[in-house]
Order: sequence, then C-alpha cells, then structure tokens
Amino acid sequence: MIEITVAQDGTADFNSIQEAIDQILSLRAGSSESCTIFIKSGIYQEKIHLNQPGVRLIGETAEDTIITYGDYAHKLFPDGSPYHTFNTYTVLISSDDVSVSHLTIENSAGYGKEIGQAIAAYVDGDRVSFYHCRLLGHQDTLFTGPLPEAPIDRGRFGGPRDMFPRRPVRQYYECCYIEGDVDFIFGSATAVFVDCELFSKRRHVNENGSTDRTASPGYITAASTAEEVTFGYVFWDCSLTGNADSGSVYLGRPWREYAKTVFVNCDLGQHIHPAGWHNWGKREREQTVGYAEYGSHGPGAEGERVQWTKKIEPEMLHTYSPAEVLKGNDSWNPIRDKS
Repeated sequence: MIEITVAQDGTADFNSIQEAIDQILSLRAGSSESCTIFIKSGIYQEKIHLNQPGVRLIGETAEDTIITYGDYAHKLFPDGSPYHTFNTYTVLISSDDVSVSHLTIENSAGYGKEIGQAIAAYVDGDRVSFYHCRLLGHQDTLFTGPLPEAPIDRGRFGGPRDMFPRRPVRQYYECCYIEGDVDFIFGSATAVFVDCELFSKRRHVNENGSTDRTASPGYITAASTAEEVTFGYVFWDCSLTGNADSGSVYLGRPWREYAKTVFVNCDLGQHIHPAGWHNWGKREREQTVGYAEYGSHGPGAEGERVQWTKKIEPEMLHTYSPAEVLKGNDSWNPIRDKS
C-alpha cells in the first residue's frame, strides 16, 4: 500500500492535495497498489480532480480539514462562455473504488440568482463511499453521476464528464452532513445514505441578510435514475433538518422521467412540505417515478402526501436495505460498524 501525507506547513510529503493525487501514477510504477492520502488539518483552497482508482482520502477531522472553492454556473470563462453547472465542482471523483472520510468539501460561491448552481462534490465513479464528511453548498451541492443521456435545454451539458459513456454506478454515504437549498442531492447514481443529516437552508434570505421573496421552494433531491436501473436514492435513518420555513421544502422532484427516491425510517423536520413530493410541473412523470417513504416520523411526516407515491409493503422492505441495494454483481459492501 502507498501512503502519502499532505500538509500546508511543509511537514508532509506534499503541500497540496492535487499535487499528491498527480503523483499517484508514478508512485504506483505500473502496479495497482491501493493508495491512502492522509490530509492534515487546514483550509485547502483547491479545485481537485481525483481520476485514479483505489484511493482513500482521509482527513484529520471533518470540522478542521476543509477543501473549498467558489466556482458557479453564471461565472464566465475568458472567452465569455458560462461555466454552467458541471464545471463548478470543488472536488471531482471520476474513478472507481474511492473512499473519502473526515473531510469537508465546500463550494463557497454562496446563494443568489447571480450565482446559480454550484457543486461541492461531483462523484462519477463506481464503488465510491463517504464517511463522516461534510458537503456544503446551496444549489446542487452533491452531484451523483453519471449525467443523463442528454440535456433538456441545450446541445450538451459541458463539463469534464460530458463526452464519457454513461454507466450505472453505486455510491454510499454514511454519517455525513449534507446541506443546500435546491436539488442539493441530484443525479443518476444508485446511492445509499445512512445516518446522514440533510440540512435545508432557508431560501429567501441572501448572504447579506436581505430578503428574496421571489425564491422558489426548496428541494432535497432531484434524481435522474435511468429507466433500467432498479434503485436511485435510498435514505435510511437520516435526519432532515434545516432553517427553511415550515412546509417549504419537498423531499424530491424528478429531474428525469424515471427518478427513484425512497426514505426509510427518517426523521423529518417541520420544513418538509405536507405533499412530500413535487412533479416539477410535468404531470406525465407522476406515472413513471418511484417515490416512496416507509416509517417516516417527526413533524414533517404529517400531512397528506401526493397520491402518486409508491407504497412499500413491510415484507418487501429488505429489498431496500443498504447491503441489498449496493451489492451488485460483485457483492460490494461498504457499510461500516458505526460504533
């Protein structure tokens, strides 16, 4: 196993995380050895692309080991073209068999119509797992790739993964804190979230404290699950918290026709809308999505949900267990002993 240490004060192998990642290929010297990068506490102002498989990123603590950057969708390249969504990432993971633990990944661009989407973590690998991490942003905080087949409103998505083949991938998030306001968990992956806190930010208060009364409601998820993929997002034992107004946040809306999202035994705060789910103004998607809850509790579990949600029978609950959802053909099991 290759072990690398990163510290900003010059006491480690490398001073920056990207510099360490860029050396993995030469350190492996043609082998397939796993690689662990230990990251000492500090604020790392970096835009990172991890494209090597079999890598572990381990911070000292999530509160004190922070990767932050501030790109956003309305930002312009030197030629005047906009970044759009998928160039805005702070950390991009495009390789398989990666784990990330005890890190904060932040997009610091902020909230506002002048900002647009701003991704903190763009995860487009198979068998990628996060433990005890904090993912911070506003709109589109966490993108769980791959991209859908084609954009709705223009010729191409743009961004570093646009021209790559689409493939089903699995991701796992355990004991993580994820915050945002609109579609802050979105994408096509099969992704399981266990014991995570999903914090919905209040939409109509700008960073400077002024009020934006034209702001739309909040949405936690925007899945784009492919039709042939059995599972999209599955949340187990998660806490849905926030400072958003009461009843102002939906559990999800469908970015694509066959979006699938399930909440199991989750604690829902009062900010959750009584209807639970939104059709994104496309009534035809009510017939194709797979939205469901089982065992929801807390004030946000009250109210009459939309009629087009699915029902999970108790005898079928095991099919949504994290191990079952993620096992695939290779019996992948990233679940850790939470104690």
